[in-house]
Formats: sequence, C-alpha cells, structure tokens
Amino acid sequence: MTIADKVGDRIYSRAKYMLRLMVLMADHDVDELIELFNNTFSDTNTRLVKGTEDPIYIPANIEYEGAICSYHQVVFAHGFFASALHEIAHWCIAGAKRRNQLDYGYWYCPDGRDEQQQAEFESVEVKPQAIEWCFSVASQFSFKVSTDNLNGAPVDRQAFQEKVLQQVKTYLHMGLPNRAQRWVEALCAQYKTPVLDITHFASKHHAKELCFAHAS
Repeated sequence: MTIADKVGDRIYSRAKYMLRLMVLMADHDVDELIELFNNTFSDTNTRLVKGTEDPIYIPANIEYEGAICSYHQVVFAHGFFASALHEIAHWCIAGAKRRNQLDYGYWYCPDGRDEQQQAEFESVEVKPQAIEWCFSVASQFSFKVSTDNLNGAPVDRQAFQEKVLQQVKTYLHMGLPNRAQRWVEALCAQYKTPVLDITHFASKHHAKELCFAHAS
C-alpha cells in the first residue's frame, strides 16, 4: 500500500466517522429529552425546562421573577443537551431539603475563581459530573469535564477528569443514587445503549467508540 493509499484510507475513515457522528448527534433532540424526563419522573412533580439564560432550579410554590409555579423546575441553559444532563445530575443528588430551596440553596462562585475557590468548586462538582458522564454514555452523547474557570487560576483538567472517573468507578461498583439510576435506565432504553460498564469510560473518546459501535 502506498503512502497515498494510507492517507486516502485515513481520510475515508475520518469522513465515515464524522458522518456517523453527525447522524448520532442529530438524534439528540432536547424536546424529546424533556418529554422523556417529564414522563420518567412524573411522580416527583418535577419538570425539565428549556431555559434561555443561565441554568437554575426553581422549587414549586415559591415566587421567582414574579411568578409562582405548582411544580418544581429543572431549568437548563440555552436549550443545550449537555446542560440538561448536567442540571439533571445535580437534581439527582440533591436531598429533599435542598430540593425545596431555590437553586438547592447553593451559592455559586462565578468564573474568575482563585486556586482555593477553584479547589472547592471542583470538590463539589466531582459527583454531579460523574453522574453526568454516566448520563452522557447512556444517551451516547459526548462528554467533557467542566472546570468552568476560564478567567481565573490555571486548572489541571486532566487531574480533575481523573477524580471524576474514579467517582464513576465507585458508582458503577456501589450503584448510582436512585433517581440517577432511573434516568440512566430511561436513557439506555431511549438510545438503545447497553448496560453501562467501565469500558465505556476508559477512553477520552468514548463517544467516538460508541458511535462506531452503534452506527455499524
């Protein structure tokens, strides 16, 4: 095989992968995700809501921006699929008292954090991002850890990703929180994904591997 043939094969393989990825990503409709969530958790009086600004959790029967709603709202940012998965992950690990407080009663330290603030941010983000990673794999959607500090102290993304991965392993061994497990099962059924195991998380490019596995 000549060098030109090898290059041609690589280009063809890459083009084939990108086509499959485009087909896969096209299947990720946020309106379908909203319907799936609302049906799955209809017993919780909670609805997933497509937001136009920053994400927020709004409990039922409290006034927010001049309005009162009879159900809890998990509002995700700008209609983004990834944001929906992330906000659902936070909802899945919030306890009953937290779910009765606006944004679970947490104070968010915005972008521009110093080293100590970033360390504190990452310490509380390990579990929700591990759960989000499980959701992403279950829905065959690309996942990247979020350190969310572009204008602050330098971050070690690889080290944070390793912490998130270790938490994923713990969840796979010990079990996910109840609501997270229900959501994983719903996503797996919706996207015809096999039962999750650690091989789905072994590579940074798990979305690529799943794409080939399920598009063939």
